[in-house]
Amino acid sequence: MADERILLSHGAGGLKTRKLIREVFQKNLGNAYLQQELDAALIKFSTNKIALTTDSFVVSPIIFPGGDIGKLAVCGTVNDLAVMGAKPLYLTLGIIIEEGMPFEVLEKVVCSLGNTAREAGVQIVAGDTKVVEHGACDKIFINTSGIGFVPPNIDLRPSKMLPGDKIIVSGSVGNHGIAILAAREGLNFTPPLSSDCTYLNYLIDRVLNLSSGIKCMRDPTRGGLATTLNELAQQAGLGIKLYEEAVPIDPQVRRACSMLGLDPLYLANEGKVIIIVSAKDASRVLEEIRKFDIGKNANIIGEVTDAHPSKVVMETELGTLRVLRMLEGEPLPRIC
Repeated sequence: MADERILLSHGAGGLKTRKLIREVFQKNLGNAYLQQELDAALIKFSTNKIALTTDSFVVSPIIFPGGDIGKLAVCGTVNDLAVMGAKPLYLTLGIIIEEGMPFEVLEKVVCSLGNTAREAGVQIVAGDTKVVEHGACDKIFINTSGIGFVPPNIDLRPSKMLPGDKIIVSGSVGNHGIAILAAREGLNFTPPLSSDCTYLNYLIDRVLNLSSGIKCMRDPTRGGLATTLNELAQQAGLGIKLYEEAVPIDPQVRRACSMLGLDPLYLANEGKVIIIVSAKDASRVLEEIRKFDIGKNANIIGEVTDAHPSKVVMETELGTLRVLRMLEGEPLPRIC
């Protein structure tokens, strides 16, 4: 990568992102924790196991239908811990603010961040603030790190997946990506589009208490559902088969994607979880998820298979098979 320059697509969650992580960050920073390639590192302290994660947020616009950069920062970090089976406890907060930003806007973002943290049951325990010259950043950038304890009986990794396991998604996909695009470009849709940005730790905790058949989880943020499932398939060395008619997509998101030439399977989500669960427990887990307002559109969308290892295919409504590859390029920059 010596002669290459950083492109927006290097932050999109697809092939270029994986190349950047492996050939720059893993190469120079690699250790046993980073090599897990999970949403949060699993670290053992004596008899306890903790999950530690960090994330940065540069979304544009910083306030959008359904949320803002403050709410997004808390939810994104909490969800990365929760999908590892951790109970999120503490966050650190780093904020870079552009000179000239109105205090009113800053306070709105920070108030939202604090309210979301309290609702999610986590505490901001450390932080740092920097102000840079006008033009050196776009209004405000936020970095958060999160830590949580993992119960000793929980081990959620792609290596636990087996052929026959079912794949559940906790709700309709693509809402966040389309909502950000509409807000950025001033597009009006009826009914209005809203981000799915929310914390998932309470839903995930309920599911883990219900079933011992949960194999692994992921939140399909950058790169969307298709890219996240490709990552799981590659890490497990198994195939994944989806059923197009089973994937929940809101009608307004489907119409917007059709008009704009986008694929909702590759759009970011900020309030959804993918759950790989044993076939015998799948229906029971799905029923429990649907008890939550945020899970009312949940569905079983596919299964793990030993056919086509490390690949994701989708059976279309016409009965044909479509290969879903990882995202290449950047359809929507600055979505989180």
